[in-house]
Amino acid sequence: MLAANAHAALAIDMIARTDRMSERGGHMMEKMRHRLTGDDGMTTAEYAVGTVAACGFAGTLLQLLGSDWVQDLLKSAISSAFDLIF
Repeated sequence: MLAANAHAALAIDMIARTDRMSERGGHMMEKMRHRLTGDDGMTTAEYAVGTVAACGFAGTLLQLLGSDWVQDLLKSAISSAFDLIF
């Protein structure tokens, strides 16, 4: 029972100190809350995932454009376009 009262008194004291800090313009708790809940650094992970996805897409596109079937298709499309123009 004594320990519970001591913890409650400590919690009340911490709340009172936080209120006094806020009254004086100290924003320590707000800064701490932002650091703990903010998502700074998530952008780095998002860029990494996007870069890996772009590299995978580029590799697939390179393999596809390097195939004989796609090269023949592109040559015939360009040839048909030039035949229509000239």
